[in-house]
Amino acid sequence: MIYKVYYQENPNQVPVRETTKSLYIEADSEKSVREKLKNRNYNIELIQVLEGEHLEYEKSSAQFELVQD
Repeated sequence: MIYKVYYQENPNQVPVRETTKSLYIEADSEKSVREKLKNRNYNIELIQVLEGEHLEYEKSSAQFELVQD
């Protein structure tokens, strides 16, 4: 499955919408996503599963690029 992860680069920063970044990652579960990203020291706000029409919409975006672990 493909997940979209919303995060802050600074783990000590309070989440602010204007500084929220996102990435796309393929994993088996939300727990697996967290394990893959644990060494990056991100402040993860939300992990959202993408499927169906939502996934197709995100794929059409210029920012869609799967992160390689």
